[in-house]
Amino acid sequence: MGCNLLSSSRFFSCPIKEVDGSLRNLRSSFYGADKVFDKSPLRRNIKGNGGSLSAVASVLGRRVKGSRETVIPDPDYRIPIVLLGAAGGLAYNENLIAAVPVGLLGLLLLVQATRVRFVFGNDALEVKIGDQLEESGENAFVGGKNRWKYSTFVNWELWWPSFPILVYFKETQTKPEGQVHFFPVIFNGKQLYDVMVERAGPSKTSGPKES
Repeated sequence: MGCNLLSSSRFFSCPIKEVDGSLRNLRSSFYGADKVFDKSPLRRNIKGNGGSLSAVASVLGRRVKGSRETVIPDPDYRIPIVLLGAAGGLAYNENLIAAVPVGLLGLLLLVQATRVRFVFGNDALEVKIGDQLEESGENAFVGGKNRWKYSTFVNWELWWPSFPILVYFKETQTKPEGQVHFFPVIFNGKQLYDVMVERAGPSKTSGPKES
């Protein structure tokens, strides 16, 4: 069994665009609050079967119409904020041995939440970097791109429904016997869950329950 960690430069795994479309508002919240996402345009050129195509997408929380919409969940800063708050509390109580690693982890996740994007394309999930959606490079441990086809997903989970901490999935694209991946949920958990259900099928044993 392996795991995935967020490094300062890219996602690491351990042994372990589209056609023209119109943007629309997304509504999602664990607490029932509506959120209207940024509509500022970002024009990109892609190569498709018919040559060079143009697509317009908002910077975050965007859906671009195609054979299936591209979905990019918004960043979520709750986990890093909780960790940094816990580190502050530990430091206040003079428990520096625990405060330092907790604080460093919180700081790392805070930085990664501003730059790492999960991009759910037509047929695969891909990890990109920044608002310009740059390539995240090769996976440092198992090789290949940080891109996995939904058709290779064996199972996936989101822990926990009310305050998601980790997202897990197992895929057979990296190796036939299956490769396990874990990522901290530094994205909008409701958006992440909804698109995972849509693209990879229902989670087999857990996930947010419909209200």
